[in-house]
Amino acid sequence: MERTKAKKIIIVITLAFAALLAGYAFMHFSGLARSTENAYLNADVISVASQVSGRITAVHITENQLVHKGDALFDIDPEPFSIALSRAQADLALAKQAARQDNADISVARAQVAQIESDLANARTSYARDRELVTQHFLSQQSLDDAQTRSQSLQAALEQARAKLTKALSAPEKTEERGDVMKAQAAIAQARLDLQHTHVVAMQDGQISNLSLTEGSLVSAGAPLFALIEKNSFHIDANFKETELVGIHPGQDVDIQIDMYPGQHFKGTVESISGGTGTAFSLLPPQNATGNWVKIAQRVPVRIKLAPTDAEHPLRIGATATVSVHLQ
Repeated sequence: MERTKAKKIIIVITLAFAALLAGYAFMHFSGLARSTENAYLNADVISVASQVSGRITAVHITENQLVHKGDALFDIDPEPFSIALSRAQADLALAKQAARQDNADISVARAQVAQIESDLANARTSYARDRELVTQHFLSQQSLDDAQTRSQSLQAALEQARAKLTKALSAPEKTEERGDVMKAQAAIAQARLDLQHTHVVAMQDGQISNLSLTEGSLVSAGAPLFALIEKNSFHIDANFKETELVGIHPGQDVDIQIDMYPGQHFKGTVESISGGTGTAFSLLPPQNATGNWVKIAQRVPVRIKLAPTDAEHPLRIGATATVSVHLQ
């Protein structure tokens, strides 16, 4: 009987000691780490769209395919854009032809001004001579009037010719500085750029996702066609309670367990902490100033950068994870 009582006392003491040890361990290690199961894998996703509208003539990729920067993705019928380029080149040729014609008109206008100035000088000389002859009664008054009329006509013609020359000279002397020429050159540059955009290539290494593009379909400029998940851009968005943020800052090491790979541990680093709670940026944020209010601890997204993983553990956007941030 006494032996049984002694065993019970030993068991109670052992359990109490274990409880104290567990409590100490919890208090000690909880102060060294912050953990949450509210964490999800994410990545930088490029929404791929065509920069021109047209019909798809070739699709060089398949769903979930891995691509490298510069790999061909798809082609758009280039024929309409080749025609547009030829039209722009023709407009440039016409603009330059008009510039040459304007230069010729300037030469003609200068010659006309010089000719009329010479004729006016002669007419004024003749008028002065005729006036002297009329004074001496060697010439009739009608002849003097005719000479004066001719001088006045030549003066008017000279003013008109000078105005025409001024207008011709208002255009830039250099062909490249003319507005119509620059406009045509800009149209050629745009047409060439559009033609280049008919062959679409990957801008980054990554994985094709959500592909539904087929040959023969019509696409519009700027309309998203599929996604490209950028390689080595995976990170974790861990949503810590606002009361758990104390001691968390960028640069801290993080232990990560991804649910799709049980038993595997991954490493990461705290990259940044959001400037607001998750609900603050939602489509319909809560209106705490109206209705019945209940205080609820909000969660703040913490971005954790993942260390590169091996090929045996490919990552998937949206996968759940558990993270532990080492505070020291």
